[in-house]
Amino acid sequence: MTTPRLLKDTDPRAILRGGLPDRYLNPDDIAEIFDVPKETVYQWRKKRIGPPGFRIGRYVRYDPADVRAYVRSRKDADMNTA
Repeated sequence: MTTPRLLKDTDPRAILRGGLPDRYLNPDDIAEIFDVPKETVYQWRKKRIGPPGFRIGRYVRYDPADVRAYVRSRKDADMNTA
């Protein structure tokens, strides 16, 4: 059955996520991706300067597509100032 694989390969979400996991990320994941302490991730959220997160009950989660968009925007901003 090659149909499910074909659909997965052409799924626009796969392109958006650009290699990030196909699940919501937690602060530990964000800290690992950006190689920063978890406390830095919490400070970014508090100051609203990092990737946008959202709450599910008492837990903070990040959509991989939003994280990818954040990285892209930071790259664009950096290229424009250089």
